[in-house]
Amino acid sequence: MSAWLTLLALLPLTLAINPGVKVVLTEKGLEYGRQIGMASLQKKLNTITVPDLSGSQRVSRIGRVKYSLTGLRIVSLGLPQSGLGLVPGTGVSLSIGNAFLNLHGNWRVRYKFIKDSGSFDLGINGLTITTSIAIKSDETGRPAVSSVNCVTDLGSAKVKFHGGASWLYNLFRSYINKALSKAIQKQICPLVADAITDLNPQLKTLNVLAKVDKDAEIEYSMVESPAISKSCIDFGLKGEFYNIGAHQEPPFSATPFSLPPQINNMLYIGISSFTPNSAGFVYNKAGALSLYVTDDMIPPISPIRLNTRTFGVFIPQIAKRFPGLMMKLLVKTTKQPIITFEPNNVTLQATGTVTAYAIQPNTTLSPLFVLNMEASVSARMYVTGMKLAGTLTLNKIQMTLGTSNVGDFQVKTLDNIFSIVLKLAVIPIVNARLESGYPLPSLGKMNLVNTQLQVLKDYMLIGTDVLFTG
Repeated sequence: MSAWLTLLALLPLTLAINPGVKVVLTEKGLEYGRQIGMASLQKKLNTITVPDLSGSQRVSRIGRVKYSLTGLRIVSLGLPQSGLGLVPGTGVSLSIGNAFLNLHGNWRVRYKFIKDSGSFDLGINGLTITTSIAIKSDETGRPAVSSVNCVTDLGSAKVKFHGGASWLYNLFRSYINKALSKAIQKQICPLVADAITDLNPQLKTLNVLAKVDKDAEIEYSMVESPAISKSCIDFGLKGEFYNIGAHQEPPFSATPFSLPPQINNMLYIGISSFTPNSAGFVYNKAGALSLYVTDDMIPPISPIRLNTRTFGVFIPQIAKRFPGLMMKLLVKTTKQPIITFEPNNVTLQATGTVTAYAIQPNTTLSPLFVLNMEASVSARMYVTGMKLAGTLTLNKIQMTLGTSNVGDFQVKTLDNIFSIVLKLAVIPIVNARLESGYPLPSLGKMNLVNTQLQVLKDYMLIGTDVLFTG
């Protein structure tokens, strides 16, 4: 229960915009949460403390009997039946049935000049507790949960006395029974409320704004109220990348998408193409999608070298004007890349330039030419830990001449060279960054297990079970 009530709250409401990420909590997930939560709730109820009670009661035909009850402590407590239920359009209900509670204490009684004492046991059976869970945003914009409409019924309560004269304690048995039951009943709902409120520190661990790297962070704020049905809870999260410390909306927005009904896993995470496209906008704006390529980045076994001798075979002017020099390439995007999701296929279309330089003996750079580049790349996405990662594979590139300081030349003759450069030098560096991944929505010590990832039309679907540790 504690694990999933935190997910129920997940994040505070923000502007009503289309979500980039959706999270669906299934009945299987709720059941796992119930199993976790009942141990926590039982521990909380085991803290029931009944203060020493004393008083007097007038008994018909007898007179006033004075009594005191001290040293009350819980001997055993059980919550054998419990359930978490979804209330469509409302929230979550918690019900506990057939619970039992046993206490032990000492009694002392005084009737006229007669004094007596002993011990007693109080047994409560058929205890029921029902409550609803309210969710709101706290002052920091994070979720907070609380118990509302708590009702408890003690069922049957019986007190059994030990020691002393039975005729004496029988005089006040019913009154003691009522006093103890009332004292205990007053504590149960506050303790249930405390157990639910105790979830709030864990809620504060939610990665509402998760750092990705030195350039970017991703926001997982809720953009709409959760859609609660009889079988699941559907959350819409912003799922948008931002430049760290400089949040700027991209010139596009998330489009509506919905997840197909699923029941096999505890949790489903849908990531629309808006999320990686917002990443492309952020990294392009930060200037992070540019890379200098030098010859030492090309594996020694490659026949292609970044020098004027290799390029002079295809562009003789280079070998004549800059003989025997090493070269450097600047590969960069000129606009944000476009990511599309199709069934079993993630494609990235990148538009950029390749600027070639000859490196003079004094290390100054002499510009040779600028090529316009259109590249198509396929991505394989996977989940690692609590992150989504990927690797790229080059499909094809198309080059056209932008500007040249070495005269006109046939650009197509360089296609193979630049394909090799991209595959051997650029793609591995990009993949090293992608393999570090970016954070998925998470809280506390949450781990994903039995995870599967599917690429569908316009979104990816992650089905997973969850394990909370610690």
